Amino acid sequence: MSKKQEKTGENPTTYKRRWGDRKDGRLLRSIEPIAIFSLYIMNTRNDANNYITDSIELSAIDKYVHKKRQEGFEGFNIMYVLVAAYVRTVSQKPGINRFINGHRIYARNNIEVSLMVKKRLELNAPETMFKFFFKPEYTINDVYKDMHEKIYAYQNEPDTDVSDALDNFLKGIVMFPRWILRLVMKLLYKLDYHGLIPLSLLAISPFHGSMVLSSMGSLGVPSVYHHLFNFGNVPMFITFSTKRHENELKSDGTIQKKHYLDFNITMDDRICDGHYYSTALHELKKYIKNPELLEVPPKEVINDIP
Repeated sequence: MSKKQEKTGENPTTYKRRWGDRKDGRLLRSIEPIAIFSLYIMNTRNDANNYITDSIELSAIDKYVHKKRQEGFEGFNIMYVLVAAYVRTVSQKPGINRFINGHRIYARNNIEVSLMVKKRLELNAPETMFKFFFKPEYTINDVYKDMHEKIYAYQNEPDTDVSDALDNFLKGIVMFPRWILRLVMKLLYKLDYHGLIPLSLLAISPFHGSMVLSSMGSLGVPSVYHHLFNFGNVPMFITFSTKRHENELKSDGTIQKKHYLDFNITMDDRICDGHYYSTALHELKKYIKNPELLEVPPKEVINDIP
């Protein structure tokens, strides 16, 4: 990937861009009529929200996290496992990386994950939203490298430094009067509908991307169902909580203490059907439960339908 592509989020693709494609995605032309009609019944993402809650037993992940830290992966934690598992799932089930804009369904060109990062776990500490771009063939080591470098740099720079492009952009526009801001948003909605938002803005927008991840555990509260954004095109929001402990009765009558991670997923029901979503969830859980599988690239990267 070139420096320009890294900056803008543009990703080279095997598909030649055609009429109707967007800067951030390829128009799917073989979608069933019922799926297209549903876009006019459920006009917004929040009309089409579906919710899933699940949990993962953490014994294997805890051992893996400990091993990676012993190998020198500073600050390695379950967040990197979740993101790497999601990236690998998209490489095998690309339908969950579709998005909807302008009553059309697109296959996203990139895997784009947004994450809210606080400088410190303090009430009034500064925070910002980072956006990370991944390739489907990435291993968990690639995911860690890309994320950790950016997060570490932000958390260790002075509070007065504003180096994030999103912060710079928002600080500029919120200075306008409210009536101008309302006009700006109407313009952005119109541009987004027709796929005309500049690629440089799409690259920093947390409202455009594959998925938003949020850790409720760092705030000391249970996982919540987070709404999707009607602006932009993010089709999935995943939140996860702090560890939950359970005492379980074994077959020999002894008690074993186990640790679980609860997570909630909010998803746009319109991008793929329930069967596809369920198989993707099983794929995701397979990699979370067996993070060693993420140490090597996938044997094959599956492309979405035409």
